[in-house]
Amino acid sequence: MSHRLTLLHPLDPRGAKVGGIETHVRLMLSRYPDDFSVLFVGMDERGDMEIGKPVKLEIDGRTIDFLPVVHIADETIHAAAKRLTQSVTLRFALGLMRHFLTIRRLAAGDAASTEIERFEFATIAKALGHPVVQLVHGEGSKGDKMDSLIKRYWWIHRLNEEVALRLANRVVAVNPNIIARYERDMPKVAAKAEMLTVSVDTERFPAVPFPDGDVFRVVFAGRLDAFKDPPLMFETLRRLAGKLDGKLEFHYIGTSDPARDPEFAAIAPLTIRHGFQNAAGVSAIMQACHAGILTSYFEGMPCYLLELLSSGRPMGAIRLKQYDPLVEAGVSGFLVERPEDRGQAAEQMAEGFRELAEAIAGRRLDPQAIRAKVRPYSVAVQMPKLFERHRGLGRAR
Repeated sequence: MSHRLTLLHPLDPRGAKVGGIETHVRLMLSRYPDDFSVLFVGMDERGDMEIGKPVKLEIDGRTIDFLPVVHIADETIHAAAKRLTQSVTLRFALGLMRHFLTIRRLAAGDAASTEIERFEFATIAKALGHPVVQLVHGEGSKGDKMDSLIKRYWWIHRLNEEVALRLANRVVAVNPNIIARYERDMPKVAAKAEMLTVSVDTERFPAVPFPDGDVFRVVFAGRLDAFKDPPLMFETLRRLAGKLDGKLEFHYIGTSDPARDPEFAAIAPLTIRHGFQNAAGVSAIMQACHAGILTSYFEGMPCYLLELLSSGRPMGAIRLKQYDPLVEAGVSGFLVERPEDRGQAAEQMAEGFRELAEAIAGRRLDPQAIRAKVRPYSVAVQMPKLFERHRGLGRAR
């Protein structure tokens, strides 16, 4: 019996939107089992599709049914919305409601389930009449730094979360902190929740030897949102450049404008901005670099971290609990506790990278040992577990 899986997410699978959630969705579309058929309800970035009309789409050699329910131009999706009228999530939700009957017809199947990545779509997903798997990708709190409208409308976000978690048949969270909060505050939700991190395509991100040369290259991939703490990242790199006599390059993969933070000016001459890259492009850039950097106040489980380690490159990061199994001193990088003083944080991070540069130059780090850290998180290990959750829900129904 074929299982009909429906995914609802504001993404054009052909487009340039990047992030951990987008990486996960694209893996779902390209790695589904042979006994599944997939309907992806998303958006049209290019303006070349008829809204509300399903088409067959090929993703990495696999065919899916794609139903665009809203047109949102590529140039408007890369920055966080400042007003509700700019909200991609809201515009997509309105598109879901407008084309709900078409979605319900296309989602039908004797064995079927729905997956959503955003709390805001929970009632629509539940109304399709199939079991719902809710993925929870982030944590964060009202007091955290963030660019999105969530901070301004925090009470709405929390209400959406509570409704979504209660409606979901299964809750999958990407790190143990989220599960711990549910166990503490929502025991009924915790009973149907489990932890399963995002997955990394280790075949697309192979480990290779470190590049030669005396220029140390640090890479970051993703949006430069406020919660990523770009000022600390840039100040760390400024200090590191001083420690390395200027022999430093910063490789940025993403579509944000780093110049919006004044701290970037000091490292602008050292920065190579790669813009949007597909997985092959990201992999090639990571292989040409020596290490990665993360300074976030909070995260789910960054795909960028997993892809970097899979490429055999160490990570230097402000410590978050979920990084502990992955980033091991002397093996795969270093972690720094976030101190009160930002200058002290930047200095500790810069010194950690200087020591990494010495270890790499002295051949004391092994790319294959770094890559071994992410094997439990690989697509081959983790994705079958998630598809089995959907399969089990479909059978129970």
